[in-house]
Amino acid sequence: MQELKKVAVIMGSDSDLPVVKGCIDILKDFGVPTETHVFSAHRTPGKAAAFSKGAADNGFGVIIAAAGMAAHLAGALAAQTYLPVIGIPVKSAAFGGLDALLSTVQMPSGVPVARVAVNGAKNAAFLAIQILALNNPTLTKQLQDYKKQMADGVEKKDAAIQAEVNK
Repeated sequence: MQELKKVAVIMGSDSDLPVVKGCIDILKDFGVPTETHVFSAHRTPGKAAAFSKGAADNGFGVIIAAAGMAAHLAGALAAQTYLPVIGIPVKSAAFGGLDALLSTVQMPSGVPVARVAVNGAKNAAFLAIQILALNNPTLTKQLQDYKKQMADGVEKKDAAIQAEVNK
């Protein structure tokens, strides 16, 4: 079996860390190697482009990009790589994340960016894991086990509610 690819978690600002922390934690819980950076599409476009251009050669399989406000980071990274890029629109004070969502969604043909909900960092991690699991049976099994645990948790909650309400 081939070595597990890394996931890059890129933030447009260090203020995005509280949102992105859940993503990083999930990736680590699944044993996915991660590398986290702050690159700005507007303030450090050269560094962001260089990272994205070299990501595949440096062992990455997926790039996750979190940014608020103008939120061009995911698109700027996607323009420089053939790797899948997942955008996390980050909620801002001015527009509640709608601006970031629209900026992340509106990509030209040939430069796709998958995206999750505003502040949906945990789902970004799960989507990255699902992508990597396509070529990794161990990761696939971990995902199957996790989904079963989620289902079991719902079943237990249902049983508890039924016991309380249907006395």
